[in-house]
Amino acid sequence: MSNSRHRKILSRLAIATLAASAFSANAVAADKTLTIYTYESFITEWGPGAKVAEAFEKTCDCKVNYVGVADGVELLTRLKLEGEGSKADIVLGLDTNLVAEAKATGYFAPHGVDAKDVKVPGDFSDDTFLPYDYGHFAVIYDTETLKNPPKSLKELVEGDPAQKIVIEDPRTSTPGLGLLLWVKSVYGDKAGEAWAKLKERVLTVTPGWSEAYGLFTKGEAPMVLSYTTSPAYHMVAEGTDRYQAAPFAEGHYIQIEVAGLTKNAKEPELARTFLAFMTGPEFQSIIPTTNWMMPVGATKEPLPDAFGKLVNPEKTFLMPSDEVAANRKAWIDEWLAAMSKN
Repeated sequence: MSNSRHRKILSRLAIATLAASAFSANAVAADKTLTIYTYESFITEWGPGAKVAEAFEKTCDCKVNYVGVADGVELLTRLKLEGEGSKADIVLGLDTNLVAEAKATGYFAPHGVDAKDVKVPGDFSDDTFLPYDYGHFAVIYDTETLKNPPKSLKELVEGDPAQKIVIEDPRTSTPGLGLLLWVKSVYGDKAGEAWAKLKERVLTVTPGWSEAYGLFTKGEAPMVLSYTTSPAYHMVAEGTDRYQAAPFAEGHYIQIEVAGLTKNAKEPELARTFLAFMTGPEFQSIIPTTNWMMPVGATKEPLPDAFGKLVNPEKTFLMPSDEVAANRKAWIDEWLAAMSKN
C-alpha cells in the first residue's frame, strides 16, 4: 500500500477512519486473482511472464496467477478437457491457426477491447481473440556446424539425412502445427511424400518449443524449427551471431499469437483490463526481448538493432483458421502415417 501524506487539519479519528477504509479497499482489491493459462516458455525465468505480471499488478491491485502447459496446442486441449469448470480467466498463447476451433468450443467470450492500434501482417482482427505478438517460422541453424544450410523447404526435405533437425509435435505444439501447415501450403497433396522424406532428417520430435530449442543449443542437432526472430536473442542476450535463420525461397509460414477471455471467467472485468493492457506499450515493450517475437503495437523504445538484421520473408503463408479446423485431424493423421513408416 502506498504511503499517504496526511494534513494536520484532519482529526485523529478521521485519520484512523481513512486508514481503515483504505486498508479495507486495498485488501479487497488485492484479493482479486487473474488466472492466465499460457505456455511454458512464456513463464520461464527468461520469458515475459514475470515482467508482465509485475507491470500489470502495479496497475490493478491484484495478483496474476499463471498456469503453464507445454505449448500452445495443449492450451486448447486442456480447455476442452476442463470445459466450463476451467479456472482460466484468460487463455494466452493460442494462435490464429486455432481460433476457429477454439471458438467452436463455446468457452470464449468477446474481448470488448478497442484493437484499432493492433497491427499484424494480413491485418487479422477478431472480436474474440486479440493478437499480442507475431513471428515467422524458420529453420534456425548453427553456423559453426552447418556451413551450407537449406535455402528452401524443398532443400530441407530432400537434403542430407546426416544433417539432423529437431521439430515439434503438431498435436501439442503451435510451432509443430505451423510446420505442418507450412509443408501443406507448399506441397499440397504431396505433403505426405514430403514428410516421408523429411523424417530421415528428423533427430526427434518434442512436445513443445522449449525442449526442441534446448536440444539444439546443446548441440544435439545443427537445425531446429523456431522463428526468424530467434537469432535476435543470441545477438542481444549473448552477443553472438552463431545461430541464424535460413531464408526459404518459397516463403515462410507466420504465427500470430492471441489471447482470449473465457466465458466463465471469475474476473471478467479484470481480464478485459489485462487484455487492453496487453495491447499497450508497457506489455508490448516487454515482448521483443523476452518472448523474442515481433510486437503488434507501439513500444516505449525502438527495437534493438539486432531485429533489423533478421530474415524478412518475401512471401508469407497463413491458412484461414476455419480451413485448419476442418482439416487439422486429417493432416496430422497424414503426418503420423508418414513419420511412422520404416
